[in-house]
Amino acid sequence: MPNGVSGGMSPAELERIEEIKRMILKNILTKEARERLSRVKLVKPDLALQLELYLVQLYQTGKLRTKLTDEQLKSILESLSSEKKFKIIKK
Repeated sequence: MPNGVSGGMSPAELERIEEIKRMILKNILTKEARERLSRVKLVKPDLALQLELYLVQLYQTGKLRTKLTDEQLKSILESLSSEKKFKIIKK
């Protein structure tokens, strides 16, 4: 499994979790935002996974009231990317 969350789960259970995640993302992202997420997944799979988990968490806690647009997704991506850059900088 690409996300590395196998911790003793069967392949069927992992596939079920992936399907639930896909359904949630389909419900909370506009078409354009889903397309952007797909492109990010091709180039930076780790960042895409981090973003997916963050979005699912927002959905599960009820913090998303409307579908996220491409612009909103870009903003979240920028904040996740800048957090990583911040951790890498050495003084």
